[in-house]
Amino acid sequence: MPEKIKIDTEFITLGQFLKLADVIQTGGMAKWFLSEHEIFINGEQDQRRGRKLRSGDKIRIPGFGEFVITE
Repeated sequence: MPEKIKIDTEFITLGQFLKLADVIQTGGMAKWFLSEHEIFINGEQDQRRGRKLRSGDKIRIPGFGEFVITE
């Protein structure tokens, strides 16, 4: 079962998500992390740090887990 990540705004960026989900420690690590790891959003690979994630989006990071954005 995917881990739920709650947001209280319309969207967050993929870079913000990585920090919120405790995948990385600082926002500055996002660019490096995205260049080293595959990330799948709703089944499609996407490495864009600015990608907007909204409630209902599913994120899978092999080796780190599965997550779903909730309000």
